[in-house]
Amino acid sequence: MSSLLREEMQRVLFRPAKHRLVEFIEIEEPTLGRHFLCVFVTAQKSGSKKSQTQRSSIQDCYKKMETWSLQDLTLVDGRDPDVDDPCFLLHFDEVRPITAVSCSAKYTMVRALVALSDQYCQSSLNLQNFDYAYIKPTTYYYNRGDCIVLSKICLYACNLVCLSMCPVADAL
Repeated sequence: MSSLLREEMQRVLFRPAKHRLVEFIEIEEPTLGRHFLCVFVTAQKSGSKKSQTQRSSIQDCYKKMETWSLQDLTLVDGRDPDVDDPCFLLHFDEVRPITAVSCSAKYTMVRALVALSDQYCQSSLNLQNFDYAYIKPTTYYYNRGDCIVLSKICLYACNLVCLSMCPVADAL
């Protein structure tokens, strides 16, 4: 479902303006209808790219409600990292409260913003009150090659232990 929605949003909202949809999450808004927070990248005339955050509302048609630049985002506040809370605050010229439909969606959006900030702004995004293990993978999980080698060594050692414990029948 989300891949079809992504394709439709890309086709209707972003492609005509020569933008590329990077990520989107569904958010809760007081007005009726489905609402999404979208992150897209746009190409400027100079060839450099600029990231923007987009809040859009989808009912019978797609409609852009607000657009914010990633360069203007000063802080992303997760409010409380110890509570499964889908709400977070985006600090631009004013604070924009966002309520995602799930905590997982909130972290999906923050991971996308962090990646784009690292890539296009050449600076780290200022984050507060997030569980960082869910935002950037640690080196243990990041380097899968080492994990596979370690798993093979453990399996080999386990096989040796099992073989050494098996009784050997004496040949008559």
